[in-house]
Amino acid sequence: MISEVETSGASTDAPGVGTRRIGYVAVATLLVGLILGLGAGLVLPGLRHPGDDSVEAGFLRDMSTHHAQAVEMAMIAHAGSANPDIVTLAADIATTQQGQIGYMQAWLRDWNLSPTGTAEPMAWIPGSDGSIVNGLMPGMATPEQMASLRAATGTELDVQFLTLMRAHHVGGVHMAQEAMELSDNEDVQWIADSMVTAQQGEIQLIDSLLKKVQAG
Repeated sequence: MISEVETSGASTDAPGVGTRRIGYVAVATLLVGLILGLGAGLVLPGLRHPGDDSVEAGFLRDMSTHHAQAVEMAMIAHAGSANPDIVTLAADIATTQQGQIGYMQAWLRDWNLSPTGTAEPMAWIPGSDGSIVNGLMPGMATPEQMASLRAATGTELDVQFLTLMRAHHVGGVHMAQEAMELSDNEDVQWIADSMVTAQQGEIQLIDSLLKKVQAG
């Protein structure tokens, strides 16, 4: 009978061997799970980053270009205006928008995206056809207007700067509001909201300064 029992499929392992095998399998399973988890942890954040053709990437790239012209205009006014209020405003605009360019470019680098893309400006906004005029985003000054601003002096410089910057801000606010509507990225939401708040306040200040300058 003993022989029949041994050949009927009963285990020949010593007592406890089966339990240890189960333990090894469990440990191996945990290790595999840990490795996969670590791998997913390293990969998923990258997968969550906005893509090259995303709203976020398009907005950061376009707004960086938009801001760069605002900084240039502000530096011209800061260097050439004799009006202390306009010099202060120009300094604030240049400092704020250059800082925001830094944020936007840093995020693009963090997302492993180029600071410039191949898409047309404003392509990240659905139905934006017609927003670009002569290659310029909304509110941007033309090359001729920039040349005139550089050549202007005195009151003419102040009037041109305030007029161009007002239009620039109106266009920038529109773009930032579109980004807030289309993106759920917290960083983009934060900086777009900051732009809207700051530039709407500056538009009111510009209107006030423009009236004073034009009144002489």
